[in-house]
Amino acid sequence: MRITAIALSLLVFVACKKEDTDPVEKIVNEDPSSYTEIASLNLGGLGAAEITTYDPATKRLFAVNNGTTNKIDVINIADPANITVIHSISMAPYGGYVNSVDVSNGKLAAAIESVNKQENGKLVIFNTSTYAEEKIITVGALPDMVVYSPDGKFILTANEGEPNATYTADPEGTVSIISVADNYAVTTINFSAFVSQQTALTAKGFRISGPNKSFLHDIEPEYITVSSDSKTAWVTLQEANAIASIDLSSKTITNIMPLGFKDFNLAANATDVSDRDNAIAFAPWKIFGIYMPDAIANLSYNGKTYLFTANEGDSREYTAFTDFKRLSSVNLDATAFPNAASLKTDAQLGRLNILTTNGDTDNDGDYDAIYSMGARSFSVWDASNGSLVFDSKNELDVKAKDLLVYDDGRSDDKSVEPEAITVGKVGTKQIAFVGLERADAIAIYDVSNPTAPVFLKIIKTGDAPEGTLFIPASKSPIQQSLLVVSSENDGLVKIYKATKL
Repeated sequence: MRITAIALSLLVFVACKKEDTDPVEKIVNEDPSSYTEIASLNLGGLGAAEITTYDPATKRLFAVNNGTTNKIDVINIADPANITVIHSISMAPYGGYVNSVDVSNGKLAAAIESVNKQENGKLVIFNTSTYAEEKIITVGALPDMVVYSPDGKFILTANEGEPNATYTADPEGTVSIISVADNYAVTTINFSAFVSQQTALTAKGFRISGPNKSFLHDIEPEYITVSSDSKTAWVTLQEANAIASIDLSSKTITNIMPLGFKDFNLAANATDVSDRDNAIAFAPWKIFGIYMPDAIANLSYNGKTYLFTANEGDSREYTAFTDFKRLSSVNLDATAFPNAASLKTDAQLGRLNILTTNGDTDNDGDYDAIYSMGARSFSVWDASNGSLVFDSKNELDVKAKDLLVYDDGRSDDKSVEPEAITVGKVGTKQIAFVGLERADAIAIYDVSNPTAPVFLKIIKTGDAPEGTLFIPASKSPIQQSLLVVSSENDGLVKIYKATKL
């Protein structure tokens, strides 16, 4: 069949219009192992810099600041080497601490806890150009993290629902899903559909560990990532040692994936468990780590989606209930640990903080197994079923020691304490940035093949990096990728740039 001149012209026109509206992203070749600091800004000390987000339209960073007053600082990064605070948005009209921020299409979403943080919190939407308030949305108790879906159609908050100090008020952990186009209509969901599965989940490493052993109240959603097609979200359930998947079209939780335990008795997982052994010495020990991830990110590769987690670990520490002790203060089963006396010395396991809610398998008052908080690593999981496909083993500890940033004073707790993680494309490579809270550093990995990440570099940050934000070259004010790190203990926001190739 012949194509007429008119038809041919029409085809060319359509093709050109598609090219205009869907351009091929220009690749900026950069060396991901070359990130160096180009700017640093102090927002005010302790609590003054936790999480940041970036608006490419205005070239502004928005930084959570809960230092002397609760506010969001606005930072001009049009010139990333010379950054300044140009405005602050007060949180006083909205409640207590602002915990998290994210931006999409010129709208800043801020997750704000109630003054009484056991009560429902708020999500407040601001215009990124004028800072004007545009919407206030009620979400669950203690919204600890907020994220837009990549297409901007949904906003999600992880509502942690922590108890008060006396455990007389303990709200349910929930996730709020907000439909932007539907006048920000909100659906808040809990985990009630999975109560009947508790026994089966527990057998795979799931934990319900509060004093009242309440399924709905002990689950405390921590952090959320959304798939590139904006159809699925995954949320870390840190204390419960699991990841939940959420279908965004139906606004339902579809699966809870327990993460199991890490065996520190393997040579590849060798770790230092004492802050009083006068050495940084990694060795196998007969203990298990509970992954208990904080931050989570995702990446698609060869048709599969992989989840990246920073395996921080956490404990419950309240006036009415604490779930950890030094190993030296507990009884060990004589059969499982015939050398219990020596293990309980400071030079061996005595100083290690262990979780008291796991390990007494026969309920006789002594511990048949030892479980510690976190895995001292980052991991990669198959998003479809939660199976482990990669763990960094003890590499974060070893590299931190080699580069003189390992803090031996944290060996008894969670060592380098991986807390933050983000994944972004640098040139043609996919790169993971892992925030190490107690090493005051960021570990950089090439994760172009998510099943076999490769260590590239560790860079120093401020004190206790809480947030890692990657700005791709396509959205950067200088058309080069930028890494923004915010640190909660000293209030520093630092910007890093890679070298062009």
